[in-house]
Amino acid sequence: MAQRYLNGDTLDPYKLKAIEDVASIWRERLMDISWFMRCLNESVARQANTEDKCTGRFWEGRFKSQALLDEKALAACMAYVDLNPIRANMAKTPEDSDHTSIQQRIRASILDEQPKELLPLVGGERLNMPKGLPFRLDHYLELVDWSGRHLDPRKRGAIAENTPPILERLGIPPRHWLYLSRNFESRFKGLVGSAEAVRHACRRLNKRWVHGIRDCRCYLSATPC
Repeated sequence: MAQRYLNGDTLDPYKLKAIEDVASIWRERLMDISWFMRCLNESVARQANTEDKCTGRFWEGRFKSQALLDEKALAACMAYVDLNPIRANMAKTPEDSDHTSIQQRIRASILDEQPKELLPLVGGERLNMPKGLPFRLDHYLELVDWSGRHLDPRKRGAIAENTPPILERLGIPPRHWLYLSRNFESRFKGLVGSAEAVRHACRRLNKRWVHGIRDCRCYLSATPC
């Protein structure tokens, strides 16, 4: 019926109603990240199971969808993701970590450029600010490199003498940043940001409670614990 409708054929009213109902479901699925991940997971699992001649899930757990409410949450999440290959011992340095945005930014920075595929890092907020992320590129690269060095178990708990400037600007103590760079995915499930930003989002979304609010208050607020 859908093909006939697209070809301009005249359809009975009940058939048009059926097409509208199906189209409504398709629209919801196109906007639903959970449905997208379900389809993606299934196709990847089928291909991997065929290659490995086995059955079961490809990924251990479900995906997480987190709303980043301010630049503190954004910086913590970006660094956490960019350090995944190093955390998994698949790379020794950020510039060697394949399939990461940090590698793309480093390669572009060598040519004094920023990657066209990624939103640029444009520095702190100011008048006539260009579109981009509110961090300086050199500060972010230094921050990720510094965080990566502290993922080494032999150096766990040590604090570098020269704290990256971006931490001072964001108002995050170094020991709190190290906690975020190690535990971002496990500690935050939904809304991520300062306690004030999370409360504002809860009021807007009519939510009475959100997982991780204590960590948001402790590690991402103006007066951390």
